[in-house]
Amino acid sequence: MPRGHVLVLDDERAILTTLQKALSLEGYTVDVAGGVGVAEEKLAKRSYDIALFDVSLPDGDGVELLKRIRAAGSELPVVMMSGHATVDAAVRATRLGAIDFLEKPLSTDRLLLVLENTLRLVRAEAEAKALRTQTGQVGELIGESRAMLDLREQIARAAKATATVFVTGERGTGKELVARAIHGASKRARGPLEKMNCAAVPSELIESEMFGHEAGAFTGATKQRRGKFERASGGTLFLDEVGDMPLAMQAKLLRVLQEREIERVGGNETIKVDVRVVAATNRDIEAACREGQFRPDLYDRLNVLPLSLPPLRARREDVPLLARHFLAIATQANDRTGMAFTEGGMKMLVAYSFPGNVRELRNIIERLVILTPDETIDEGDVKVCLGGQQAAMKGGIFRPGVPFRVLAEEAERTILEEALGHHGGQMAATARGLGLERSHLYKKCKALGLRGDKGEAEDE
Repeated sequence: MPRGHVLVLDDERAILTTLQKALSLEGYTVDVAGGVGVAEEKLAKRSYDIALFDVSLPDGDGVELLKRIRAAGSELPVVMMSGHATVDAAVRATRLGAIDFLEKPLSTDRLLLVLENTLRLVRAEAEAKALRTQTGQVGELIGESRAMLDLREQIARAAKATATVFVTGERGTGKELVARAIHGASKRARGPLEKMNCAAVPSELIESEMFGHEAGAFTGATKQRRGKFERASGGTLFLDEVGDMPLAMQAKLLRVLQEREIERVGGNETIKVDVRVVAATNRDIEAACREGQFRPDLYDRLNVLPLSLPPLRARREDVPLLARHFLAIATQANDRTGMAFTEGGMKMLVAYSFPGNVRELRNIIERLVILTPDETIDEGDVKVCLGGQQAAMKGGIFRPGVPFRVLAEEAERTILEEALGHHGGQMAATARGLGLERSHLYKKCKALGLRGDKGEAEDE
């Protein structure tokens, strides 16, 4: 089995012959091209695992070819070669995503090492992605509701910018997915995406985790360690649950965001970092600021581009789409392919409040797949899976364990849905009937994912 398929682009016949023989002996399949035009023809006809491009060629420039294939969306790993390399050419190639830059005459041992390490990394990433897909760990922002369409538009705008993003939303709404989407669509996508859960790291270790430490900085620090900011340099750092960060650490984070430089714990060297921060929390940060639990100046520094994630109950029309998506994942993982929801089963899911949002829905679907004996999931199966929640909903508004804000939103939603239905969806008539300002009714309906008369709303 070949170790990989390599394309070598060089205008020197002797180099092409030498590399073809040397790489073939090591188990690689090798195609050669004597010019840019020939290389482009070969790239158009088939895919390669890795390519070696010379910089200077009679009919073009290897760096410009790299630029063109990147613009076309190709992620082909490319190693540049040159007999008269310049720093400028090396920098250009690196910025375009070249894996390495080798000077001629080539060292065969060095070249083989670069190829082996590159292919190992690419394949490991592909395997990890496939594994995450199989287990459902690769998330995407699923939904076609107005709230999700608006959110995707906001993410696209945020991705084009460089400012800090502050994501708020209840637990389980997909804050990490938003951070990944912003990073993936940004100019930093080829850089690292580092994640740190500020609530999960002990307070005595959070500074070391974020900024790194020098050997001997504290007991157990036997060697130098880079922190999240250093590892994320050139990419994005996702600070999850930032609202739970200790106050003393908040001051240090504020300084880093202002100065764009860090110092490792136990060190005195100032290290410049090029990191875009996406922070997230499910806490009411404005209330935390008023109560002295969060620094207002840090909030101002983080809250440059705010994104608020809608709860699942505010976009119930997305529940069937999400449920079927999670059902496909769960049935494959548990060898129960072929299962499906009945209409009654799906209606009961849609009616549920989901205080745990999308994460709770996913857990419920997996539970249904494991516990339902038949191929169809009906209303009775969903009712048993949800326990006493549905019965509690029919018996009154209060349900043990559900936060007040969720109960209040459900009550408001029910009132507004019934009022809009009574008035035929006319927003103006509904506002008069409820004694509300029309602007207030519009805002409330938007927050709850409700829509009235479309034409009237546009006139407003």
